[in-house]
Amino acid sequence: MKNSNIQWIGEIPDDWEVTKIGQLYQLRNQKVSDRDFPPLSVTMNGIVPQMEHVAKTNAHDDRKLVKKGDFAINSRSDRRGSCGISKYDGSVSLINTVLQPLNEMNPNYYDWLFHTVQFADEFYKWGHGIVDDLWSTNWQDMKNISVCVPPLATQTSIADYLDAKCSEIDGLIADINKQIETLNELKKSTITEAVTKGLNKNVKLKDSGIQWIGEIPEGWSIKKVKHISFLVTDGAHITPDTTEEKHRFVSVTDMDDNGNIDLDNCLQITDTQYSYLVKTGCKPNIGDVLISKDGTIGKTTVVDTDIDFVVSSSLVIIRPNCNIINPYYFRYNLMSKFVQEQLSILTSGSALKRVSVNKNANLRICYSPSLAEQHAIATYLDTKCTEFDSIISDKQMQISTLEAYKKSLIYEYVTGKKEVG
Repeated sequence: MKNSNIQWIGEIPDDWEVTKIGQLYQLRNQKVSDRDFPPLSVTMNGIVPQMEHVAKTNAHDDRKLVKKGDFAINSRSDRRGSCGISKYDGSVSLINTVLQPLNEMNPNYYDWLFHTVQFADEFYKWGHGIVDDLWSTNWQDMKNISVCVPPLATQTSIADYLDAKCSEIDGLIADINKQIETLNELKKSTITEAVTKGLNKNVKLKDSGIQWIGEIPEGWSIKKVKHISFLVTDGAHITPDTTEEKHRFVSVTDMDDNGNIDLDNCLQITDTQYSYLVKTGCKPNIGDVLISKDGTIGKTTVVDTDIDFVVSSSLVIIRPNCNIINPYYFRYNLMSKFVQEQLSILTSGSALKRVSVNKNANLRICYSPSLAEQHAIATYLDTKCTEFDSIISDKQMQISTLEAYKKSLIYEYVTGKKEVG
């Protein structure tokens, strides 16, 4: 091994060389129209046909030509790691740098090298901008970044090995993700079964009158949210004033899928604005149920902290009548497939998904009139959901470990720290 004199690469094998990217690639900077060359997207997973959901422009002629075999990389720092070799002739947005190989090389080797975290960091260091979101690295800087050059046969062996090994790792990750999907479906089914059928398997059932819920226990009924609540309202319809960070302002982005609210990292607003929002009913009480209505629909939690906070319009505050319904039992009802399917049907908006306050108020739930039974169902589901969440967490840790191993593996082989074979 020898010192490459490239800080982000470190030592390399004795027979490897060092050069600048500008000695390996030349810039392809031809402007074209996406009417003539199909639009492509440069993503973390390489170059793909432009996806339907991405923001599109009317500037059809302001595109860059990409030919099959070209390497393209997004110059913006907020798209770090978005790069790849094109399998298509097409066009990409002007924010991308398109490169054509100059000399004999194995492009797949450099594709792996350019996908390392260490290269992404180096690429970022050579950039310019006022703020991080507008920071970009253009070709004039990129071409001066130093990289290692293994012998051609070594490039091929490394690329082939990483193709096979990373495909194997990706397969394991995909299998674990499928297991997580199955566990989440089992969790939803367990919740739905408990809140629509109860815990007593021998109870007499009756027709609920709703085809897609079927039978419910005798004595139970279908109730609208507004009929078992004192209050159904949403949060603040104003821009948070963060000039003086004094009080917590919670939105849908501060709540995870398990109903945990991140009160440490949410926005904080001024005394004046907080006082106004408290007066206008945007502060939930302990025992209130929150459900998201904008963006991500149907995330829900019970407020169980005495830490003061107000909420944005993306969340609905429901104040259940605790004389007739247990808040935790109520929340599990909202998590059931029965309610989530209602939300799916009621969702409107193409850019931002939304379910209005009124529609949330008219959601129907399965209702047991017995507070003791409600408590038993909530307690049972607390235990079952904890079990599911623990297994899911373990699976997610497995994925994190595999992803970290994959990143380490790629770096060690493309920089010669490990040798194929």
